[in-house]
Amino acid sequence: MDKNDTLEPELLLLSESPYDTPDPFRSLTDPAGLAAIGGDLKPERLIHLYQHGFFPWFSDEDPILWWHPLERCTLVPSEFHISRSLRKAVRKDNWQWQINADFERTIRYCSELRAQTEGTWITEDIIQAYLSLNQLGYAFSIEAWHNKKLAGGFYGVAMGGFFFGESMFSLRPNGSKIALLQFCRLSPALGVQQIDCQIESDHMLSLGAKMRSKRAFVSDLKTLIPTPDRNTGLLGIAQSNAPIDIVI
Repeated sequence: MDKNDTLEPELLLLSESPYDTPDPFRSLTDPAGLAAIGGDLKPERLIHLYQHGFFPWFSDEDPILWWHPLERCTLVPSEFHISRSLRKAVRKDNWQWQINADFERTIRYCSELRAQTEGTWITEDIIQAYLSLNQLGYAFSIEAWHNKKLAGGFYGVAMGGFFFGESMFSLRPNGSKIALLQFCRLSPALGVQQIDCQIESDHMLSLGAKMRSKRAFVSDLKTLIPTPDRNTGLLGIAQSNAPIDIVI
């Protein structure tokens, strides 16, 4: 038996230090995956905790909550599943792909569209925190454009060989899927080996994501993010500001 399997769950109250680190193997079983509470959303803390697999997820009325799920939903880019309908949608219309062409609009669409259906955890504090990460070169919006109009996409944090996906939106059918499709196709050149989808969802599983044990996920983090370096491939495309035609 691995020694991590015998550790008692513990909810850590974060200190003022941005490098305070919960033990991922002691996150609670109820609610499943809750690892820490408190702290702040300053860039130093976010970068440090993302490197170790934690992410913030809380509502306006809650304190800041940090999670490290008992199992992790992840997508290997080469395993992205292209359905016939998605292939047809790409071939049928004029689609282009960009990074960070409009990060703020992307994150706000994610917030607004979720709020209309199920409520949102993407509060104004979260938006401002990720805008800061975007300015520092750690957070990116991955966008699909249709006839020069933003049609869908997602945002997240890139570090080393990982992309930590946060939320998606679509203004046109398949918008976010098409953004993800092109991202996965370019991932080898960008150095992205794994996309963290956080928690299990039928939507992501249908696109090729799989559930992984916490132990395997933590091992991958150590291998793919030895230091919290920015992803220079994504930064290069973002800085070029040149749209890429999506062709299948």
